[in-house]
Amino acid sequence: MIEVQNLKREFKMNKKYPGFRGAIKSFFSREYTIKTAVDNISFNIADGEVVGYIGANGAGKSTTIKMMTGILTPTSGSVLVNGIVPYEKRQENAKNIGVVFGQKTQLWWDLPLSETFSLLRDIYDVEEKAFKERMDFLNETLGLEDFMLSPVRTLSLGQRMRADLAAAFIHNPKVIYLDEPTIGLDVVVKENVRKAIKKINEEYGTTIILTTHDLDDIEELCNRIIIIDNGKKIYDGSVSKIKEKYGYMTGIEVQMKEKVELQEVNFIKNLDAENIEIKTVDNKVNINFNKNNISAADIIQKLIGKFHILDFSISETSIEDIVKKIYRSGV
Repeated sequence: MIEVQNLKREFKMNKKYPGFRGAIKSFFSREYTIKTAVDNISFNIADGEVVGYIGANGAGKSTTIKMMTGILTPTSGSVLVNGIVPYEKRQENAKNIGVVFGQKTQLWWDLPLSETFSLLRDIYDVEEKAFKERMDFLNETLGLEDFMLSPVRTLSLGQRMRADLAAAFIHNPKVIYLDEPTIGLDVVVKENVRKAIKKINEEYGTTIILTTHDLDDIEELCNRIIIIDNGKKIYDGSVSKIKEKYGYMTGIEVQMKEKVELQEVNFIKNLDAENIEIKTVDNKVNINFNKNNISAADIIQKLIGKFHILDFSISETSIEDIVKKIYRSGV
């Protein structure tokens, strides 16, 4: 579906000089520096995949997406989306893609939502029967009926985001690019939007590229993630594999019947002296350990032999912590 090969994008930037005189000099100077926003990135995305494309601010995510949607032309390398070079055949490519930007909207501000959808139907030349079938599906999936006749400017952020997702899908695109689709939404609305994205992918086999800083979106929606940093790809693989490789530290919180001192539980370190960290607060014991070396059952068994345990919970390393670790040290 999507083929990206050795993609590179450079920007010319006027050379800056310090101070007021430097600012005047910069204004008239023809000297410039080259900023490489995307640096020799390659990947393939199959039909129907849901892929998280993540990175810190300035990593090159948006520049890559703009080349994939046809907004920007690469300095070198190539992009094919459904067999089309997007920046050479922009109109043809636009018929095959949908785009949702969390901080922008493609809806007409003063028109009722129903009129916006009718205009998009005409723009994309969608047949009446197909349009009705799709709107029935989107109404059911996204719950649009309650505000279908309301002007877009009166919609809440959550309603507008659901409407934007519906607008991106009116013409049944092969690919949807989602840029921060849950930004600013409350927990309930986020969950509803995620469920809708999943259902669209399952029902229509739509390929979805998701860029987000909310890593809960990644864990909920994506089986595969691509991580970039400073314009370079530093990871491309499954969420489960990156957790297996970098998320080996696991935590247990154990609630005892009575207060416990640190020295009383330090014997647990005998299981794996180098990789166990223990903290105690009143009657709670927090233990971090390497699950590749020992199991939670080993630790609980040792504690049961000496203490009266009321309850315990196990938590694995979050994808957010893993990504932070990769940014610090690379892959």
